[in-house]
Amino acid sequence: MKLLGSLTSPYVRKVRIVLAEKKIECEFVVDSPWIEGNSIADHNPLGKVPVLLLDDESTLYDSRVIVEYLDTLSPNKRLIPSGGRERISVKRWEALADGIADAAANALLESRRPDGERSPAWIERQRSKMIAGLQVMDDDLGENAWCHGNGLSLADVAAGSALGYISFRHPDIDWRGKHGALARHYDRLMQRPSFAESVPHD
Repeated sequence: MKLLGSLTSPYVRKVRIVLAEKKIECEFVVDSPWIEGNSIADHNPLGKVPVLLLDDESTLYDSRVIVEYLDTLSPNKRLIPSGGRERISVKRWEALADGIADAAANALLESRRPDGERSPAWIERQRSKMIAGLQVMDDDLGENAWCHGNGLSLADVAAGSALGYISFRHPDIDWRGKHGALARHYDRLMQRPSFAESVPHD
């Protein structure tokens, strides 16, 4: 298998962490839809990363689909519960974390538009989504050691990926100062090699 993606994407980071935690061998090929001459659209008609190239030359895209597939490949360290309320709880965390990352990416892209085309109102709308999402994550985490259950799950992976992306792209958002539970949790996650070795960077 090969994983195509950038070093900055929170969704790619999410997949890389799952691969590392599950101890699944997979070549990581750095590619980005923003690089001229990239091959992403050849494998994903939506032109987005991550893309997982399977051994039979078929492809999977969207990080949620990819991590769910990867979690089925190995019985060790299941990151997504098999069903019921536990599964829904983890998937809800993932949806919230991915939504925060979506808003962060949208705000960044809008801020890079030329003067006269940029919409401060749109940027502020995305920032308000980030801030509201962070508050809910912090409240839901509370004093718990993990986002769900008694150990690492996809909920923690998704939340950690979103938090790392905000720190990287929106350092002016003081989520650490305002959300102590999330700050404590992210520091714990960063002690794991899978998180520490996949920190987003240009």
